[in-house]
Amino acid sequence: MPVITTIEDLRQLAERRVPRVFYDYADSGSWTEQTYRENTSIFEKIRLRQRVAVNMEGRSTRSTMVGEDVAMPVALAPTGLTGMQHADGEILAAQAAEAFGVPFTLSTMAICSIEDVAAATKKPFWFQLYVMRDRDFAANLIDRAKAAGCSALVLTLDLQVIGQRHKDIKNGLGAPPKLTPANIVNIAMKPRWCFNMLQTHRRTFRNIVGHAKGVDDMGTLADWTHAQFDQSLTWDDIDWIRERWGGTFIIKGILDAEDARIAADKGADAIIVSNHGGRQLDGALSSLTVLPEIVAAVGDRVEVHFDGGIRSGQDVLKAVAMGAKGTYIGRAFLYGLGAMGKSGVTAALEVIHKELDTTMALCGRTDIKDMDMSNLIFPHQIPQPLGPGAWGETIAPAAGKAAE
Repeated sequence: MPVITTIEDLRQLAERRVPRVFYDYADSGSWTEQTYRENTSIFEKIRLRQRVAVNMEGRSTRSTMVGEDVAMPVALAPTGLTGMQHADGEILAAQAAEAFGVPFTLSTMAICSIEDVAAATKKPFWFQLYVMRDRDFAANLIDRAKAAGCSALVLTLDLQVIGQRHKDIKNGLGAPPKLTPANIVNIAMKPRWCFNMLQTHRRTFRNIVGHAKGVDDMGTLADWTHAQFDQSLTWDDIDWIRERWGGTFIIKGILDAEDARIAADKGADAIIVSNHGGRQLDGALSSLTVLPEIVAAVGDRVEVHFDGGIRSGQDVLKAVAMGAKGTYIGRAFLYGLGAMGKSGVTAALEVIHKELDTTMALCGRTDIKDMDMSNLIFPHQIPQPLGPGAWGETIAPAAGKAAE
């Protein structure tokens, strides 16, 4: 059993165990991947203010997200093809999230269906909706989520046009993938993955196949998917979705303050500041860069959640301190899933929770809800080095000279 201390440990293990076509799908962005990289690197530019001699007993990371109690302000983000990182991946991730006490969000483009996950879990999960041109199918997805007892609907708005992801095209991404010589060889070298996949019958998009008109097998699914993402979707379409759902309503894909205000006007209970993990508009700002502006724009009218680049509990803490009421992890839990299945997702949550709790303590806070901007040091606040010799020669004696 490998010793896991960071999300990076899980990433490296997943890279070895998951076929390249699916690992690259999870661990890549669009075009040059600039936005994908900056989602993560921006966190490193923000430092933490250390405090001492504060009573650290009785700490709590517990919070709420859209009225639901959570063990920490973290949810598992909706991710497509999760069941191709590991057999029955959505079921395993949902079970791990349920046991840990955080929300799980099932993607429209999941391998396991709404009904599959509902049958394998005891608590309500969230469902993420892509609106297709076939509005009857979209309405049916909403109704199925309601019937399954899902407690929140997450409407994603930033995928009307799919950003080009070079690796996916070159790898022949699909469910199942194209059987190119490179894919055949690479998959054959992943015996653990192959063994697990042979134990399940869930290997295609089960929310779609058999439910959408004209989609009965993999031969028609690819054409249907490319044709069905609705490029005509506008804010005018949001009302019927919210009204048909009738429950907790979250809008994902907000990266602009004006769009945030419109989402609040449309009655969203929460918005998710997100650039789709850097997988859509390459060159867009990182999610963390725009978070404070969006928080200021909507005030208390709607909960602001955050998605994009989280790889540690410190990242969660920084986003919360900057105003997010909840955060989402996508790649971080996918690495765990690909590395070790359900136990890997649990390991990812444990890593993030431990880092969150320890960092909060060293910042002098005992409750995650008390974190704010005063706990952070931004780039313009970081003291600059004074230049060569400015600190005096006594700091480091010259070579060959004995310190006095």
